[in-house]
Amino acid sequence: MPVTRQPIGSTPDGITVERFTLHGYARIEADILTYGGTLVSLRSPDRNGVMGDVILGFDSLDAYLGVHPYLGALVGRYANRIAGGRFHLGDHEYVLARNNGPNHLHGGPGGFHRQVWHAQTFELPEGPGVELHYLSRDGEEGFPGNLSVTVTYTLAGAALRIDYLATTDRETVLNLTNHAYFNLAGGGDILGHVLQIPAEHIVPVDETLIPTGELAKVAGTPFDFRKPTLVGARIGVDDEQLRRAGGYDHTWVIDKAPGELGLVARLTEPSSGRMLKVITTEPGVQFYTGNMIECGMAGRGDQTYTRYSGLCLEAQHFPDSPNQSSFPSTILRPGNVYRQTTIYWLSLAPH
Repeated sequence: MPVTRQPIGSTPDGITVERFTLHGYARIEADILTYGGTLVSLRSPDRNGVMGDVILGFDSLDAYLGVHPYLGALVGRYANRIAGGRFHLGDHEYVLARNNGPNHLHGGPGGFHRQVWHAQTFELPEGPGVELHYLSRDGEEGFPGNLSVTVTYTLAGAALRIDYLATTDRETVLNLTNHAYFNLAGGGDILGHVLQIPAEHIVPVDETLIPTGELAKVAGTPFDFRKPTLVGARIGVDDEQLRRAGGYDHTWVIDKAPGELGLVARLTEPSSGRMLKVITTEPGVQFYTGNMIECGMAGRGDQTYTRYSGLCLEAQHFPDSPNQSSFPSTILRPGNVYRQTTIYWLSLAPH
């Protein structure tokens, strides 16, 4: 069967949570939960044909219901940070939860990662998929407008494609992404992965990880990944931006036409031979090295996750865009449609 469906438990308020397994046509498999729209598992073969999971995850629903660093979750309404938990639309100021020091993070404590999404499955010539839908009511977590969101996961050949679509009945802000933590080796740390990001600039941040409003050139800095570079090669360099984030936790600015699909990152892991390409319509990619994963967090199987156990390549708009007029706009108005596509393409690196 291209798609299998299984109830795996309930939320504390009694809502049933289902797990969908997509069996792709290129030996790629993915598991998705209706809770948080969470990508639980993504399995692909290594150079010896051995299947392995390339993202961090948990074995039980209870672990996802508990506190964790957004493993595999859909995050919204606003991925990343909003300064001071405040923004203006017109003459009105909207006040959000401050759940990351003085700032708002990833849609707040009750964001999309804590919601149960409605799901239906489908099968296309290119592969199977699951369509998730959620209606975020006006005022939820402080955001205006009734927002109708559809997120579709499709296994198309060797690629996991995520399509996002949203409409609103009131002017609002929106920035959606998936927060999967990749480890192409299936275990250990990610410092030996090799990363390439074809970007000339990053979005530098202040002490609370809010953008300063500038764009900084990567040339001559630890943030230059224009050529394939070991993730761990410069992560310990005495650099102010690295110190502030405890590693990499920054947005790289992608030079391409707005809304155009383009390659934003290429990740390889030498021991397994696996390679991941990230292709997106978004203007930025947040590269995060799992700096704040709590030491000793119990993960899938007998694994224990800690700092640098996984890395994120989150296609998205820039942090704090509602308060930064020079950044690409994240405003969604009635009558307009929010569309985004991000593709995670798995393959083997050439010898």
